[in-house]
Amino acid sequence: MLIKRIRDWDLPESAATPEHIGLNRRAAIATMGAATLGFGSIGAARAATPMEVKIEDPGYSKAAMRFDPGRPLTPQKNAERYNNFYEFGLSKDIWQAAQKLPVEPWTIRIDGLVEKPFTISFDDLMKKVKVETRIYRHRCVEAWAITVPWEGFPASELVKLAKPLSSAKYLRYTTLADHKAMPGLSIPFFPWPYHEGMTMAEANNELAFIGTGMYHQPMPKQDGAPIRVVLPWKYGFKSAKSIVRIEFVKDQPETFWEKTSPDMYGFWANVNPKYPTLRWSQARERLIGTDKTVPTVIYNGYEKWVGSLYAGMKQDKTLFM
Repeated sequence: MLIKRIRDWDLPESAATPEHIGLNRRAAIATMGAATLGFGSIGAARAATPMEVKIEDPGYSKAAMRFDPGRPLTPQKNAERYNNFYEFGLSKDIWQAAQKLPVEPWTIRIDGLVEKPFTISFDDLMKKVKVETRIYRHRCVEAWAITVPWEGFPASELVKLAKPLSSAKYLRYTTLADHKAMPGLSIPFFPWPYHEGMTMAEANNELAFIGTGMYHQPMPKQDGAPIRVVLPWKYGFKSAKSIVRIEFVKDQPETFWEKTSPDMYGFWANVNPKYPTLRWSQARERLIGTDKTVPTVIYNGYEKWVGSLYAGMKQDKTLFM
């Protein structure tokens, strides 16, 4: 079932690139492309002409439109071919290589501190949730940004399905590691499989999202088909792709980038222009598909909805990197 929920942090869906109709799930996943978090140059993404879209639509109430990101959606063409998916290599131009990602059949294991661990197919999971469209800003730790219409469902719905015990304080989510299809798994200094985490409070926040599609189409392989995490107030590496396991745990999980580069990346990774990485500033970000750079905003502009999650915590670099 597909519904459209309008909230005051939404951008108008009319601003999205028009969908290509008539694609079934298998065909769309096999041919689509998209973009996500990355670590590299952005020259290839600047080739296309920017798509300027005003954030105005008479079909949306003033209340629904009071959060205005002040930027257009990323052109779909740019989003399709500027990717980072290290399981397929370190290049940004991996969208073709990622077509080897096996997505059917797909199952997700739900275990840890839950009433009853279980494994569910992606198709069966989708029968239990209500799919909606959300248009979010997505900020890479590398200081580039996209604005994308996602399809999916609130992460809180997944939490409800899992029936976690009261002792569960965190979610640890793990991505696919298929050595036959993913040549990047041979990179020796990465602690495969990719794994990330968030608190139960974060997972139950209304902005936390489980993405299953983009631009009105099924999730492209290079962007994490068939299912991924979308946390718009955090740096993109928190939004892991191609999820195969979600574990509910008591203790804060050590994450992939914490293990790889603890002096650069921490558990929280909330967007904040005040704190640079060791190698670059976070004060500004480049909008993929354009030559524009704009100031970065704390929590990527979502402080109103997520700031309370971190009330009372020390507001230093550890919370934002």
